[in-house]
Amino acid sequence: MFRYFIIYKPYQVLSQFSSEQDKNTLKDFFSVPPDVYSIGRLDFDSEGLLILTNDKQLNYRLLNPLFNHEREYWVQVEGSVTANAVEQLEAGILINAGGKFYRTKKCRVVIFKEMVTVAERNPPVRFRKMIPTSWIKLILTEGKNRQVRKMTAAAGYPTLRLIRARIGRLTLQALQPGEMKELSKEEIYSLCLAEG
Repeated sequence: MFRYFIIYKPYQVLSQFSSEQDKNTLKDFFSVPPDVYSIGRLDFDSEGLLILTNDKQLNYRLLNPLFNHEREYWVQVEGSVTANAVEQLEAGILINAGGKFYRTKKCRVVIFKEMVTVAERNPPVRFRKMIPTSWIKLILTEGKNRQVRKMTAAAGYPTLRLIRARIGRLTLQALQPGEMKELSKEEIYSLCLAEG
């Protein structure tokens, strides 16, 4: 039987169930059947929405680049993001992907105008009085290794905190770090694979 879980992967947790170099893994936070695994991944120092399932078809549909599913990230960066930087990111920016230069696909970028309400992070992002920070929303249809961090750095704004908030129309649904919710096949397919 196929099972579908959405989780809020906490900061500094590997997106896998097997341990590696004494780092926390999903196994330290979530109890799921042994044949369930994560679709895709979030870096150790990133957090947010991950889907856990034993459905290989869903895995294929979400990870195959042919399908171009939107992924939305909320990113706290160092510095005050300018309109010029937004244009640069949206148009596609050169990053190093596996030792080769790669121009990212066009994406959408929005500067949050108001304070973003997000879960507390443990440990919190280091506060520096003299250096402002900004929150931006990046909506991508591709997922190269550490792409968001590389993109913001290339634009001159190092990433301080990175949260995946959405895959397709599937959101974190008010989950807090370390929380999990089970969904039906119908729910997950309609939210992840539906257009727009």
